[in-house]
Amino acid sequence: MRTLIASDLDRTLIYSPNALGLTMPDAEAPRLLCVEVYGHQPLSFVTETAAGLLAELPSRADFVPTTTRTREQYHRIHLPGPPAEYAICANGGHLLVDGVSDPDWQRRVAARLADECAPLAEVRAHLIATADPAWLLKERVAEELFAYLVVERALLPDGWMKELAAWAAPRGWAVSLQGRKVYAVPLPLTKSAAVREVVRRIGADRVLAAGDSLLDADLLLAADRGWRPGHGELAETGWSADHIELTEAVGVLAGEEIARRFTEAVAGSASR
Repeated sequence: MRTLIASDLDRTLIYSPNALGLTMPDAEAPRLLCVEVYGHQPLSFVTETAAGLLAELPSRADFVPTTTRTREQYHRIHLPGPPAEYAICANGGHLLVDGVSDPDWQRRVAARLADECAPLAEVRAHLIATADPAWLLKERVAEELFAYLVVERALLPDGWMKELAAWAAPRGWAVSLQGRKVYAVPLPLTKSAAVREVVRRIGADRVLAAGDSLLDADLLLAADRGWRPGHGELAETGWSADHIELTEAVGVLAGEEIARRFTEAVAGSASR
């Protein structure tokens, strides 16, 4: 059985210092490995145990990092083990093959977006018009595919996200709040569509997946088996499905637990 493992990265496998979620005494905290440096500062971590598990995965399955990050942001990450042959960036907007975006996939994505949803410029303009400078820190466009805001989350008005979602849905867009970022993403731009393309290319028999945000829900639903952490947007909304398991841990230890579950699932199928 050929298994494809498609996993979200931030707050699923890798964690910023603010997202580590360590609550035990310092002396009992796990040893950490830095997997991303930005601006000469360590930015993302996994536990050393998770690092060992992730390093072994590519020898047992096709491991496909699956992220909303841009290509530039993704290439800052150096996970243990060999570089992934396939990776998915920009929430499915870019399918990387040996680190390079596949042009045919780019054309297919562009055609779907043009046919099925409102243009990025309209959505971006609405985001800027409705954001309050009192809590808006930054406004960005990612890969000319979707937009996001960096906000002071504690200052977001009650109901603002709900109003934004109601405005976006009829225009073919979805919104998601992850940490300090408010994402507006076209509905046709999905991680699951890109994963299905990789499945087609390599002939995978089974998909395992993990993710923590609403932008991961389609990926998890499309998988044969999946996991979500006990933290994050999906946990906050109580999202679940019959074939999706919740981690017992939260924070960086949930990332370690997910890496262990991937390894166990692949080893279990091999033993049969």
